[in-house]
Amino acid sequence: MSNSYIVAQLNARLQPMDRGEYFEDPLDEVLLDAGLGEVSGGGTMQSESGEIEYCDIEIQVTGDPAEVERIVIENLVKSGAPKGSKLIIESEDREVPFGDAEGLGVYLNGTDLPKNVYAECDSNFVYTEFNRLLEGVGSVLSFWQGPTETALYMYGTSFQEMQTRLTPFLESYPLCAKARVVRIA
Repeated sequence: MSNSYIVAQLNARLQPMDRGEYFEDPLDEVLLDAGLGEVSGGGTMQSESGEIEYCDIEIQVTGDPAEVERIVIENLVKSGAPKGSKLIIESEDREVPFGDAEGLGVYLNGTDLPKNVYAECDSNFVYTEFNRLLEGVGSVLSFWQGPTETALYMYGTSFQEMQTRLTPFLESYPLCAKARVVRIA
């Protein structure tokens, strides 16, 4: 059987290290253990601003393609693949949608708050507090620091539940003033 490739396009805004930790490494281990293939690479699509739009995982298929497709989707969904993700089987000109997680991005304003807020507040505290508040329904998986904003990307079972849990903190912590909340998956 000759080797072929499929691509898992994740509707996730993840830095390359985060993509590896949460998705690539666990998937590679499962495929290698089953003798069906391996993760052979990955990529990140960025917008003009440099913000991540989505990421890819390239998979070399060495076993039964249908079994690999099933295992890849099953494992990526188990790892928290967001809605809007898809498996691309180029040799068959076919795409298979998958993913259950919903995504929420919080964009912290990095330019329009009083100087003392930036001096006295810490985005690492925001990151930690978001994870605490989202326990059981989601977590922060990655971030992006742009020229005027810093984004924290959270994925979980419900956009609405995550937003509800974060709102009191967003309304009370000075660094979260003027923050934007966006559905990202």
